[in-house]
Amino acid sequence: MDIEGKVGVITGAASGIGRAAAIELQKQKIKVLALVDLSDAVLELAYEINKLRGKTVAIGFQGDTTDPEFRKRVFETMRTQHGPVNICVPAAGITRDALAVRLNKEKGTANIYPIENFRQVVEVNLIAPTYWAMEMVAQLAESRFSKGLKKWDIMVGTQGVVIFIGSVSSQGNKGQIAYASTKVGLEGAASTLTKEAIFYGIRCAVLHPGFTDTPMVRALGEDYINNEILPATQIKRLIRPEEIADAISFLIRNSAVSGQLWADAGWHPMPN
Repeated sequence: MDIEGKVGVITGAASGIGRAAAIELQKQKIKVLALVDLSDAVLELAYEINKLRGKTVAIGFQGDTTDPEFRKRVFETMRTQHGPVNICVPAAGITRDALAVRLNKEKGTANIYPIENFRQVVEVNLIAPTYWAMEMVAQLAESRFSKGLKKWDIMVGTQGVVIFIGSVSSQGNKGQIAYASTKVGLEGAASTLTKEAIFYGIRCAVLHPGFTDTPMVRALGEDYINNEILPATQIKRLIRPEEIADAISFLIRNSAVSGQLWADAGWHPMPN
C-alpha cells in the first residue's frame, strides 16, 4: 500500500522506534499523521515535522494509550478532520524487568514476579496496541458500510495496514517474563486480526526488532549492553531506530508481506 496520501496513527511516537517511524512516514509523504504519547515531547516532534514539511502533516496527542476514551478521541478527530485512518503503528511499550522467581540465598525464600507489574505491562504492551488496531479496523469497516461496500475486492488494493511492534524477546529472554509474554501475545492478536480484517482489505503484521538504540534499551546499562547484547549480534552494535523505521515502511508498502518480520541483527543469546 502506498504511504503517500494516507492517514496514520503512531503511538509511542515521542521517542525510540515510534519517533523514527513518524519521521520515516513523513518522508514517504503521508497525508497526515497522529503522533500519540504520554510525554509532551510528542507535541514538539509534531511541530518539528510540520516545520520541515511547511504544512500541517503531524498532529500531536498527549495521553495514555490504555485510556479507551482517549483512543476513541484520537481516531474520531482524525476521521472528522482528515478521513478514516489507513495506517496504525501502535508502538508504545514499557518494561518492568525482573526475574520470574528470585531466591533469597540467605533466607532460602523465593519471591515471584509482582502481579501488579505483570498486569501493567500486559495493559500497555498487549491490550492497548490490540485495541488501537481494532479501532482502525472498526473505523474502516464503518466507512465501507456507509458507502455500500461489502467484502473487499483485491482489485481495489489494500485499504489499511496495522504494524505491531514485537521483539526478539518473544523467543524468551531472562528477566522479561512479562515483556516477553506480551510480545508473544501480539503474534496471536495479529494472526487473528489478519483473518478477520482482510474482509475489509486490511493487512496486519508483526515486526520483531532486535535490541535497538532507544531509551528503553539504554536503560539496561552500558555494562549489560556491552557484555550481554552486543556479543550476541552479528553487527556488534545496537540497531538504529531508523533501520527499524525503514522496516516498518517496507511492511506497509509491500502488500505481499504479512505475518512476521524479524529485524534482529542476527541476535542469538549466548548460553549462560
